[in-house]
Amino acid sequence: MNRKLVSVTGLILATTMFLGMNIISNETLTSARLDLTENRLYTLAPGTYNILSDINEPLSIRLYFSSEQLAGLPQLANYGKRVKDLLNEYVANSNGKIKLYVIDPAPFSEAEDEAVGAGIRQLSLGANGEVGYLGLVATNTTDDREVIEVLSPDQENALEYDLTKIIYKLNDPTKRIIGLITDLPILSETDPQTGQVVKPDLTAITFLKEFHEIKRLPVDTSSIDDEIDTLILVHPKDLSVETQYAIDQFLVKGGKALVFVDPLAEQDPTQPNPETPGVMPQLGSRLDAIGEAVGINLDDSRVIGDPSSAVRVNFNTARGPREVDYLPWIQLQGESLNKEDFTTNQLNTVNVGTAGSLEIDPKENLTYTPLLTASLSSGLIDKDSIITANDPSSLIDDFSSDEKNHLIAVRVTGNYTSSFSAPPSGEQKDVKSNHDLDKSHLLTSEYPTNLILVSDTDILADRFWVRFSGFAGMRIPEAFANNADFLVNAVDNLGGNDDLISLRSRGQYTRPFEVVLDIQREADEQFRDKEQALQEKLKLAEENLARIQGQQIEGELILSAEQQIEVEKFRSEQINTRKELRAVQHELQDNIDRLGSVLTFANTALVPLLIFLSLIVANGLKHFRLRNKT
Repeated sequence: MNRKLVSVTGLILATTMFLGMNIISNETLTSARLDLTENRLYTLAPGTYNILSDINEPLSIRLYFSSEQLAGLPQLANYGKRVKDLLNEYVANSNGKIKLYVIDPAPFSEAEDEAVGAGIRQLSLGANGEVGYLGLVATNTTDDREVIEVLSPDQENALEYDLTKIIYKLNDPTKRIIGLITDLPILSETDPQTGQVVKPDLTAITFLKEFHEIKRLPVDTSSIDDEIDTLILVHPKDLSVETQYAIDQFLVKGGKALVFVDPLAEQDPTQPNPETPGVMPQLGSRLDAIGEAVGINLDDSRVIGDPSSAVRVNFNTARGPREVDYLPWIQLQGESLNKEDFTTNQLNTVNVGTAGSLEIDPKENLTYTPLLTASLSSGLIDKDSIITANDPSSLIDDFSSDEKNHLIAVRVTGNYTSSFSAPPSGEQKDVKSNHDLDKSHLLTSEYPTNLILVSDTDILADRFWVRFSGFAGMRIPEAFANNADFLVNAVDNLGGNDDLISLRSRGQYTRPFEVVLDIQREADEQFRDKEQALQEKLKLAEENLARIQGQQIEGELILSAEQQIEVEKFRSEQINTRKELRAVQHELQDNIDRLGSVLTFANTALVPLLIFLSLIVANGLKHFRLRNKT
């Protein structure tokens, strides 16, 4: 009896303590949470702590949050609270350097005028013209400003990075200067008459501009200013010897460079010459003097294909649209991304298109670090066959793997030795004497160089990594791969900033449904085999019919009874095969639907149920131990 009384009393006390702790935690630990997400999205990353510890001047953040107006929209209301809680974490870890002001801009108030004046975008909340605000403005002591016009729930995975980025920029507002040499239309273009932007920057370039000033250099430049911190070359076609020499000397002086070359650049706007219609335009680029200096060569006649990680594309066939694996477009994941290098260790997916294979002939005093590689199932495809292919599946039929991890991106560090024994003759016009010329020429770098080479330029193209959605009248990028992260990481790492790299790709991509893709690929192989068999039957029948000796009457071939039976037999086989293909397609979709249902249940119901059961088991074991002690 006493034992039962003790148990009941203990249960009452435990319940009371539980409720009391919840009340206390709600009042005092509002930002504390148990983070069970895969990428720990609700826990500040070490890179954030490092940046917060380095703040050298007071910063203020004004969060405009229409809590009352957004109360009827739970997604926005909850997200506003999430932002506020996270900002309080920043304040708590800033050693008093960050002040947070939460402002509720009620309609027709001075606070609303302040929000509008600060550049915070209005959110339309209903048909009655109601508006609300969810954005922030951060400033430093010198009145530098960073504004997030709208804090969108769609960008929650990138929230910590966006906030930390603002802190970093305000703490050190000076932008590093990036020199860019390119033959591709990757920068914005304006109408010379109206001044209006007719073509925006590639989205990856806009991300780069957040921290860096980009200075475009002419493709025939003969010098690179000392103000250039890092040089980016994108698709450097037909560079003059003078330009190659300028780049060479920049590297010898300890300059850092990121080079994108490509055997088949799909973004290249070069059109065939009307005077030579049978000649394909040059769509490839080479490493030239840089490659010679560091011992790296690009095979510009072939591109990498990889059936195990090929991107699936829609293709219109005679029997309607279908999905096929397009071998030259590769989704790099897992072991294809170097997890030991800061540039790639936080990335999950990088997509490349018609990338080339880099070959290393090692040089003394240089270290080579692979960053991106294809899988062992990859092989090389002649680029002309890709240009002329009418059916992507035809590339699969002729493909063979060479069981090699073809190199797509590599870092080169160490003492850089010039590939020029002397300046080119064209440089002599700017020099007073040969003696001065020899003195200005540097042969070996005094400081270690840092160089990253990439055998693909399409890695920068929007279609390979980002889609766009609309929110509050804004065009918001939604990344499904880490291509832009790779670009910005590479530039930041060349410049020595690793803290933001650790944050940039943290949960910022849409993970592909790997199991579904495997099912699709397996089914597609079945389709392809059956299709090929059917086509062979069709081809054979056409050849037999062509050999039939008969008479031609009004364009119709007269067939014998036996021949007619053979034709009808083939037609019947063709119809049955098509039915079989459709049945396999239906089975494929059913498998995908069932798999999706199972995974949905596992994520929404099974995991919480297991946690609940584990708590019950733990509580039962505790009571069992207590009972045994007594």
